[in-house]
Amino acid sequence: MTTGAQTPLSPARPKRSRLRTFLPLGVAAWLVLEIWLLTLVAGASSGLVVFLVLLAGLVLGSVVIKRAGRRAFRKLSEAVQQQQSGAVPEAGRSSSEGNGLMMLGGLLLMIPGLVSDAAGLLLLLPPVQKIVSRSAERTFERKLREAGAGGLGGAFQQARMHRPDGKVVQGEVIKEEPGDAPQPPRPPLTH
Repeated sequence: MTTGAQTPLSPARPKRSRLRTFLPLGVAAWLVLEIWLLTLVAGASSGLVVFLVLLAGLVLGSVVIKRAGRRAFRKLSEAVQQQQSGAVPEAGRSSSEGNGLMMLGGLLLMIPGLVSDAAGLLLLLPPVQKIVSRSAERTFERKLREAGAGGLGGAFQQARMHRPDGKVVQGEVIKEEPGDAPQPPRPPLTH
């Protein structure tokens, strides 16, 4: 039985990004590859060798992360001391470059598996760190240019506050620019 009214069409679903499509497949393939390589090594030698390799990766990864963290903290405290003393901070960033990639390399070493260990060891090499950091910087700058001005501006136009009793209070985000005259308080929003 129809009433003559057209059924509303559902809005078109937004296209799925490549990352959301291929990331789960990539992670599954990586896990299968890691398990297959570990079984190959265990079959060629013994389970004890595989255990020792995994344990060595865990210990080496934790040492690398600890060392990179100490170095980053030392650089941060030096920068804070320079700023407090009024000295001009150094222009080069080469002193702190690579701490994040060293920590990522240590984390990859700590993850059980041979492929992750090889990637972690590669990230500990300074030439590889420079290549990866340059590539990441270029990608970040390109994505930032593609986003354009005000890309996130519309995302924060409305605010909702959930009260403990379950009621939703609608609100409005007011962006004050520097140099604007102070505005009088606005009346409360009503339903």
